[in-house]
This record gives sequence, C-alpha cells and structure tokens, in this order.
Amino acid sequence: MTITRRDIMKLAPATALPLPALGQDMRARTLRFVPSTDLVSLDPVLSTALVAVQHGYHVFDTLYGVDGQNRPQPQMAEGHQVSDDGRVWTIRLRDGLRWHDGEPVRARDCAASLDRWSKRDTYGRILGAAVEAYETPDDRTLRIRLKRPFPRLLDAIGKPHSSPAFMMPERLASTSPNTPITEMIGSGPYRFLRNELNSGSLVAYERFAGYVPRSEAPEWTSGGKVAHFERVEMAHHRR
Repeated sequence: MTITRRDIMKLAPATALPLPALGQDMRARTLRFVPSTDLVSLDPVLSTALVAVQHGYHVFDTLYGVDGQNRPQPQMAEGHQVSDDGRVWTIRLRDGLRWHDGEPVRARDCAASLDRWSKRDTYGRILGAAVEAYETPDDRTLRIRLKRPFPRLLDAIGKPHSSPAFMMPERLASTSPNTPITEMIGSGPYRFLRNELNSGSLVAYERFAGYVPRSEAPEWTSGGKVAHFERVEMAHHRR
C-alpha cells in the first residue's frame, strides 16, 4: 500500500509536530515509523508476523495483488490466460522488471518462488498439491500446469496477508523452505540496507530507482506502488 504525504496529513492531528518539506534534505524525505514488534526474521516466506509482511512488501513484489474488494489484480504480471479445461494457467510478466542487483526478472525466478512459497503457506500447500509442473517457455512466460482445475489460483498467489507469495531470484528461491534466506534481493519499490541493520533498533530501506510502478491508481496491494520517500526506516528509537 502506498502512503503519500497527503495521507499522513489526514491522519495527523492539528497539534502534531509540523511535517518536513519533502523537497529538502534526506531527513525530510524519510518516512520513519515504529513497527508493532521487532523484525526477527528477514525471510517473509518463513515468518507470518505482520512486521515480516511489511518488510516483504518494501523489498519484494507479487505476481498479483488485490484491490479494495479483495479481487486479484495483475501486479508483476501483465495478465494471464486459462485453458478451456481450467488446468493450464499462463501468466505473462510485465516488461522491464528488474531485481535490485540489476538482473532482469525471469519466469524461472517466479516458478522457483512459487514452488518454495507453496511448501510453507497453508493456502500455498493446497495449491501446490494441485500443481503438476511449473513451465517457463520463455523469460516472460510462466505456465502452471495443474493435475486438476484450481479456480482460486489467483486468490492464492495474490493474497496480501500472512506470507504473501513474494517473488525472489531463482538462486534465493532455490533455498530449502525450512532455511531462512538472509540476502534481501527483490524487485519491490525499496532496497534493503543490510549494512544499516541493527536488530531491535533499526531496519532501513532506500528507494529503488529501477522500479517501474504500474500505471493504475494504487488500491490495497494492487496498482502503482509509487515510492514517495527516498528512505524508509522501521525504528525503535529517535535518531
């Protein structure tokens, strides 16, 4: 969900401290908030804690999100097609998707990510039991071949709560689903700043210049995720 300066002003009481001008220095372009609890696990596939999901949405992205009516909408995906028998789902990726290390997002990354996620998440396990194979005929095409029809496939991979199906590079997604990943390379609107991590005190992110938001207006976890701040901090103390 994208938070703008206008959204913050709506929530701030008239007696609150004045908000900084976003066109000034780095501190003025930083969103700082106190999370509900410490970020213990950096791997949002292994942890279902709210703070891990918040962390995940900064760094990673999903193939589908949901709108205000909880309806799946394309996010990293350009769109999809379903075979007449409901057993083959073909998802086409948006053009220009990049990982934070500069590498292009490929269909095989998404296939490996869905496979790992489906071994941890409850909804994912139900979907995984119906999957016959993940196929990648080209770098932008992911084909999910099913043993039987699974009409709620997009609901499963687009759900926004408790372990969303975040996409990761294949080399990370190939990690055992029981082993937490520690390298945070995603394709989301913010890059994780590993060198600034101070467990229990500070988790910091910087805007990823290579992120291209969707053109639609943001709505829940769908639409254009525009990074209005240069830096975001989850901090338990004032700096």
